[in-house]
Amino acid sequence: MANWFECKVRYDKLQENGAVKKVTEPYLVDALSFTEAESRITEEQTPFISGEFSVSAVKRTKIAEIFFNETGDRWYLVKVAFITLDEKTAVEKRSISQILVQASNFKEAYDNFISGMKDTMADYEVVQISETPLMDVYKMKLGD
Repeated sequence: MANWFECKVRYDKLQENGAVKKVTEPYLVDALSFTEAESRITEEQTPFISGEFSVSAVKRTKIAEIFFNETGDRWYLVKVAFITLDEKTAVEKRSISQILVQASNFKEAYDNFISGMKDTMADYEVVQISETPLMDVYKMKLGD
């Protein structure tokens, strides 16, 4: 199971008008620890950022799963309630999970989520879909 860490990278970014502005951008990294997450984001961002940058924050996320779609350029967070029935009390129980979906727009995010859930046997209900500020997601590199 993946451990997803949100890493915030702070650096000077050249704006379209030619001005340089200090920005902080969030990325998601699959890592085993906070230290590995910081190391991985540094490694991944070094080729793309000219000049100095710093990792200003690293925090663990509660993302249960990610549905990738290479044609998508945005990341949407889908909060989904899985519905189970307590056998003893016959009471309906809802447990919330967060699933990240890559898509180009809101409708595509919903469609990609439904497509990703097609093989599940569990009853569920989409509670919320929201666009995230994430710039990119870095999966675990196998064979390193």
